[in-house]
Amino acid sequence: MKLTKHAHACVTLEKGDTRLVIDPGTLTPDAAEAVARAHAVLITHEHFDHFDAKLLAAALETRPGLQVYGTAGVAAALGSHGGRVHAVAAGDTFGVGSITATVHGHRHALIHADIPCPDNVGYLLDDGAVYHPGDAYFAPGAPVRTLLLPTSGPWTKLGEAADYVRTVKPERVIQIHELMLSDLGRHSTAHLLGEQGLTGIPIDRFEPGTTVRL
Repeated sequence: MKLTKHAHACVTLEKGDTRLVIDPGTLTPDAAEAVARAHAVLITHEHFDHFDAKLLAAALETRPGLQVYGTAGVAAALGSHGGRVHAVAAGDTFGVGSITATVHGHRHALIHADIPCPDNVGYLLDDGAVYHPGDAYFAPGAPVRTLLLPTSGPWTKLGEAADYVRTVKPERVIQIHELMLSDLGRHSTAHLLGEQGLTGIPIDRFEPGTTVRL
């Protein structure tokens, strides 16, 4: 499987002839291009930096084969589109071409008691090859080889991130959701959480457009 890192929380995953995109939100400049080449789009939750409703609605209209998976809130925002928009929740399993996915978690991490938390799901792909948690530090309770780790945002805390990595115990960590950090912030976060820091596991920092083989 190949992973392409886009800006913020968005990634493209490719295996064989199958291509899917997770969380192409409004903060990802090339989201439209990524969606245009995808067989399916997976959305963790309905916040704008993960879910561009206008982009996906337009793509569903122009591409009759496109499938979208997301929370009930995401599905309600898009409509059915002939059954091609699928509401998923923890415990669900589905396949997109050669890629299998299981759904984990329930809620967005708490920002503040005065701010409601939407539903949030994580996607574990191909029996643990990669896990995208969305905006939550929810451990899927299954082996994870590559963890996509959110490191910035109003809900994140580096101490919780460290404990999360220790709980999941992945072989590899890739930093995502880092757009609110400066270059110094991304570097220091990777150092604190990485191989020589609190977790003992290497953490990769990739520029948007970077493709790696998992």
